[in-house]
Amino acid sequence: MSDSTFSTTALTESLVPALGELFERAGSTCYCNYFHFEGDKNAWLARLATEPEENRRELAERTRTSALSGVVAVLPSGQVIGWMKLERAQALPKLYAQRPYRALPCFGGDRSTVLCVGCFLVDPAWRRHGVARSLLRTGLDIARAHGASTVEAFPRRAEGIGDEERFTGPLSLFASEGFAIVSEQSQYPVLRRVL
Repeated sequence: MSDSTFSTTALTESLVPALGELFERAGSTCYCNYFHFEGDKNAWLARLATEPEENRRELAERTRTSALSGVVAVLPSGQVIGWMKLERAQALPKLYAQRPYRALPCFGGDRSTVLCVGCFLVDPAWRRHGVARSLLRTGLDIARAHGASTVEAFPRRAEGIGDEERFTGPLSLFASEGFAIVSEQSQYPVLRRVL
């Protein structure tokens, strides 16, 4: 997908350096690695503080070895201004192990054809310019192309939270793109779009 300013596409190995620059500009040392990190919360905090380069390296490695890891928004100059994590549910067991999602029923009995929207990151200068919507729409097209039956999303519902706390995407965005709430967990609803 593209508009007159940026285009959106699946993340490829060649775009990983530009994606890393987006994380740096945003001051985010996670490199969208939390749901893959095997340590506990304290080990994760230590990693963020002392070894962010490991998170960046692991993102690059996942992109190199996986058919799908996410979607990026790219300017004609090659600068990445937006990111949406999009992966197979089976690759994100830590996500489903989180307390609000442990009892989430599987669509059709298993998650083998389910993709998840894990996170969004949009360059602060590009927020409220349709980047997240373009990422999501392209992600849905990519999900269909990868044979997904369903895409699940995990937005946070809370009043007065800032953009940085909406890293899983705004509820209103998913609702406007045809996602339906399938689990009401107060601040942590789960939305699902059947493809």
